[in-house]
Amino acid sequence: MNNQDFIRQSSGFQTPDRRVHTFWRAIHTDPPLLIGIIVLCAFGLFVLYSASDGDMFIVRRQALIMLAGIFLMFVVAQFSPQFFRRWAPSLYGVGLGLLILVLFIGVEENGARSWLDLPGLPSFQPSETLKIVVPLLMAWYLASRPLPPRFKHLFWSAVMILIPAVLIVVQNDTGTAIMVAMSGIFAVLLAGIRWRIVFSALFSLLLISPAWYLFVAQEHQKNRILTFFDPYRDPTGAGYNIIQSQIAIGSGGIYGKGYGNGAQSHLDFIPESNTDFVLAVLAEEFGLLGVLFLICLYLFVLARGFYIAYSANDMFSRLLAGSIILTFFFYVFVNMAMVSGLVPVIGLPLPLVSRGGTAILTLFIAFGLLMSIQTHGRSKPN
Repeated sequence: MNNQDFIRQSSGFQTPDRRVHTFWRAIHTDPPLLIGIIVLCAFGLFVLYSASDGDMFIVRRQALIMLAGIFLMFVVAQFSPQFFRRWAPSLYGVGLGLLILVLFIGVEENGARSWLDLPGLPSFQPSETLKIVVPLLMAWYLASRPLPPRFKHLFWSAVMILIPAVLIVVQNDTGTAIMVAMSGIFAVLLAGIRWRIVFSALFSLLLISPAWYLFVAQEHQKNRILTFFDPYRDPTGAGYNIIQSQIAIGSGGIYGKGYGNGAQSHLDFIPESNTDFVLAVLAEEFGLLGVLFLICLYLFVLARGFYIAYSANDMFSRLLAGSIILTFFFYVFVNMAMVSGLVPVIGLPLPLVSRGGTAILTLFIAFGLLMSIQTHGRSKPN
């Protein structure tokens, strides 16, 4: 240490870069992640305005929800990861209680009985919160046990994942059930599960899938699977959405037709154009370049999330951060693949672009957890 460094350290002097770094850490905010989220939200509102035919009510509502989400993200980031670790079982119990309550007094919307409309509170979807609670519980459970997890720990992990997933399936919301299950499975995979167990599980699912299709799957689920293989078997019914979506994507070409000039969306050929199929609007109006720009924004947020998971100092934080960012990736991938016709339609919105409420707030809670893991003081590793 030279004399100038000694004088700066002893006098409490900090360079501008150091002061900025200290400021962001003091408010428990990760600047790269925050910038990526804000740019993604701004672009999402830009796309949503066109997808909603210039309906400013929808755009303003979405913007207010995003602002509420950012505030909630900052609040969550103020608490250390160990705080959430202590409360993980209780949050899981509350989440299951709300899912059970939905079965009795839930409100049906878009064919799914998954909403609660309690007096004095805005309506919300309890199943969305399980996308955070389940990986939180898995990280809590696995981090305090030998890794890779033993068979009995895998068994109880599967039970804890399946209970909320089954309750959500009963609500007729298969898409959210898959997301909740995957959020927990990602935590288990990150814990170091042996590959032979993974392949055995996949092989078992493959074996039982015909029985599920024949004896368990409901008629609308069978139609979605059959439509995936041949959308033109029912072009005006079950296959209508995906056919119109593919037409919109193909007609956009490389450069698109221009902002607000998408015929498929503005002439109401694309149902759910501002929710599940908003990507088709983007592809038609901005073409391949617009879609690639959105993918780059997602990749930036994903890269920062993976860095946070990689640099986390304890096993609980690593499992939680890793499962959160992998769930976010799965969210984006499934929607884009669904709109393109690469996977069956399961009703998942495009994160921070599609119109939504509870789903958006849940995403910001997840981002708050990532910032908490990145910015809080280093705790003792497991």
